[in-house]
Order: sequence, then C-alpha cells, then structure tokens
Amino acid sequence: MQKMSNIYESAANTLGIFNSPCLTKVELRVACKGISDRDALSKPDPCVILKMQSHGQWFEVDRTEVIRTCINPVFSKLFTVDFYFEEVQRLRFEVHDISSNHNGLKEADFLGGMECTLGQIVSQRKLSKSLLKHGNTAGKSSITVIAEELSGNDDYVELSFSARKLDDKDFFSKSDPFLEIFRVNDDATQQLVHRTEVVMNNLNPAWKTFKVSVNSLCSGDQDRRLKCIVWDWDSNGKHDFIGEFSSTFKEMRGAMEGRQVQWECINPKYKAKKKNYKNSGIVILNQCKIHKMHSFLDYIMGGCQIQFTVAIDFTASNGDPRNSCSLHYIHPYQPNEYLKALVAVGEICQDYD
Repeated sequence: MQKMSNIYESAANTLGIFNSPCLTKVELRVACKGISDRDALSKPDPCVILKMQSHGQWFEVDRTEVIRTCINPVFSKLFTVDFYFEEVQRLRFEVHDISSNHNGLKEADFLGGMECTLGQIVSQRKLSKSLLKHGNTAGKSSITVIAEELSGNDDYVELSFSARKLDDKDFFSKSDPFLEIFRVNDDATQQLVHRTEVVMNNLNPAWKTFKVSVNSLCSGDQDRRLKCIVWDWDSNGKHDFIGEFSSTFKEMRGAMEGRQVQWECINPKYKAKKKNYKNSGIVILNQCKIHKMHSFLDYIMGGCQIQFTVAIDFTASNGDPRNSCSLHYIHPYQPNEYLKALVAVGEICQDYD
C-alpha cells in the first residue's frame, strides 16, 4: 500500500492546494488631463470605464462617477481588482463623455482609451499614458492610474458631514457647496478619498452620509493628516474655493456615540488680508460609525465550528466499478479520485470540527 503521506500529497496536487495563486487585492485611482470633446464650445462630462480581457474578449469591470464639465477630472471612485502575480492581466481604460441627458454609453462620445497590464501599473505604482482614439493620440489628453495594495484592514467608516454659515460666492443666489476629503501621503502628495454631492443654493448644507474604507481614508494610520476642502460648485467647472481645514481619522472618531466634531473652514487669503476675519464657515461631523469587517480567520479564532459531512453519488454513469476507468474503481495499490478528494478536504476541516 502507498504511504498515507503520499496520499495526502497526491490529493493536494489533485485539488491544486499546493498551486494556489499569489493573490493580492489592489486599488486603482484614476485621473485624466487635457481631455476634450468634439464640441469645442462645451467641456465634456467624463466617466472612465475599466475593462478586463478574458479569452480574447473585453468585459466591463466597473466605472467611475461622471464629473460634469471638466477637462482635468480626478475621480473619487476607486477600482478594486484582484492581482495575480503569475498571470498577464490586460486592462483597458475608456474615457467617455456622458451627457446630462443620459447615463448610458450608446449615445456617449468616446474620448480616448489606454491599454496596459495590471502588472505594469503595480510595478510602476503610478502609470501615465496618452489617451488613444482610433489608434492615434487624442490631442494632448492623458490618463494616470495609481495602484495601492489593500492592507489587511477591511473595516469601513460611515461619515455624515454638514456645515453652517459658509461664505456666499454667488451674486444672485447662495453658494452651491460640496466637500472633498484628501489623504496626505508620506511623500506629501494628496489623494482624493471622497467627494460629496453638491447641495444647491444653501449656506448651511447637510451632505449625504457616505461610507469609505479605513484603508482608503488613512491607510490604517489614524494619525495620518486629512485635508478637507469646501467648494462652491459652478456649472462651467471653475468651482470657487470657500475654505479648508485639516484633521485626522483619530480626531473624526470623536463624533462617535452621538457627539459632534467641528472645524473652522479657513480661506488663507482672507485670513492674511482681513484683520477681523474669523472663518468662512463651520464644518461639522455629525456622525462617525466604524463597521468591523470580520475575516474568515476571525470566525475560526472565535470558535466557529465546521461540520464535515460527506455524500457520494454512486451513479451508474461512472461506469462499472470493476473497470479501471471508473471513478469508483478501487485500485489495490493507490487511492481513487474519491479517496483523494475525501482526504484532501477532510485533512483541512478536521482541525475545526
């Protein structure tokens, strides 16, 4: 009889246990520069669509939000993809002009695309390329993709912001404010984490509650600086700066359990010129909820029991068990496919049953 250790090895190889892929989850951030539409009189409403190649076909994976009237968009929506070190994963980024009349691609204008591999982005961490349209460069337009490995922290946080007494930037109506949150990286660069919706004609806006992963917000570092900017939205894309403030996730956690955290929204130019300047409004964090995302290991270490049950279908379609070609054939010297599978799965599960 073959030794049991050899049975385990044979079973593991049969099920591919020793050949599991090197899998890492990666976040991709996208920004474009200098994109233009065929209609020179208006700016485009860009959206980036991520496609991945599989068996020679391109399939849509995800798409960003639509940014209205913008030639240099920085998208807040992240693409999360699985990176397999041993595979060539071909990606295609397509930029489309999604008019305000529709959100589909049928009538949208194609502004340009860029093809690369996920390996190229991961190895360079920041990949910038010209956008191509029908094989030619689409003017001076370009796209930049930044890759970041997701840490083991899968928790996410729920934030609810509002503001009061913001500066009025409009002559015939009140400001149309929106809030942007940037994460300040170790190299002093800033990455957009979230952009709220625009609240029209309101100096005391209450923005919708949103969710963001702790990893995206601060890379798991609660003391990492966050820069927050309040803008007055303009339809021509030239938004007016209202003010800014800095914070940390640690400070934001003070808004848990019904408490509030407040910041003065400061315009540095006004502060330098005006003697009696106090602020350009107050931004309030009304709620901060942390949602713990438990991993499979958390359940196992917490005492979760796995019940191991086996059922075998002795179907006649497998052939006569006396025939060596049948899956039910019992070989005198080596395990059949059923025993290999039982040993491989049972060996794993027995520690948790």
